[in-house]
Amino acid sequence: MKEQVKTDQAAPAIGAYSQGVSFGNLVITSGQLALLPSGEWAGGDARAQAKQAMDNLGAVLRAAGTDYDRVVKTTIFVANMDDFADINEVYSGYFQPPFPARSLVQVARLPKDALVEIEAIAELH
Repeated sequence: MKEQVKTDQAAPAIGAYSQGVSFGNLVITSGQLALLPSGEWAGGDARAQAKQAMDNLGAVLRAAGTDYDRVVKTTIFVANMDDFADINEVYSGYFQPPFPARSLVQVARLPKDALVEIEAIAELH
């Protein structure tokens, strides 16, 4: 049975979705943007947005009872592939080897005209 993951330490869901859902021994997060826990836009360049998105991701993971070390797969959506190096530098600071599997794709547009959105699948403790 699936269970909603919800925390006030990350940006609230602003639609018909959950911050994350756990089922069995996994948690799947929704995409995280550079929104503050208050729901306000944090903005900034790709590096700053990646940091806020990763901080939000960590808050959702913790609310589910897991952490970055248990992440097995991430997907990163970027508005501009030219930001890859900056985003990757920030992202890599949150993980230790063995790194999670990852996909990174450039998209036409992200919500709130964000530069980056990050989602994850993690194993629960």
